[in-house]
Amino acid sequence: MARITAIEPQKRDPNRVNIHLDGNYAFSLARIVAAWLKVGQEIGEDKIASLQTEDTRERAYQQALIFLSYRARSESEIRQNLRRHEFSDEIIEHTLTRLREHRLADDSQFARAWVENRSTFRPRSRRALQMELRQKGLSDEAAQSALAGLDEEALAYEAGLKKARRLEVLDWNEFRKKLSEFLARRGFPYSVIAPVVARIWNETHAEQHSFDHEEFV
Repeated sequence: MARITAIEPQKRDPNRVNIHLDGNYAFSLARIVAAWLKVGQEIGEDKIASLQTEDTRERAYQQALIFLSYRARSESEIRQNLRRHEFSDEIIEHTLTRLREHRLADDSQFARAWVENRSTFRPRSRRALQMELRQKGLSDEAAQSALAGLDEEALAYEAGLKKARRLEVLDWNEFRKKLSEFLARRGFPYSVIAPVVARIWNETHAEQHSFDHEEFV
């Protein structure tokens, strides 16, 4: 058994304290982990090991919170970040369980939010969105659930309408070419692109000759 002789706040990090045993510095802990320790208290090796494990878990959790503070993340992204900070798999899984309990990690919710954000600000095809979700480490089940009911033609229209404002001065053939290429880069299939481009042309050139999408052939 060793006796705690001092518990001192760290100068560089006030959220951590240095623990001194029998007059000598022994280790540091997160303040929340050391909350129940007192000067004069005796602790054994098992208790010390338990405190250090709890401290590592707390450090991993705080790192995850920092990572999540910038934007929502998938569980795969959280795992990768914690691995880069050299936390063990056991600590990482414990952290993810804790995050799930506090509803801070939820792949299904993340997938829905990702699709909603993309559809609002940068519309793209179902296929493109599915690829993005896979890159974020989402399961096929979570991705399919988030993509259910997605109206590709409506998304292509929203994306195309924003782009069309910069193409209004072009003639029909050049307009069709440029806008079709843009929508293709967003992953939309030809069957969606053709009617959408014709619709946007007709709406933005109401007083000029209008085209049906069959004229794409």
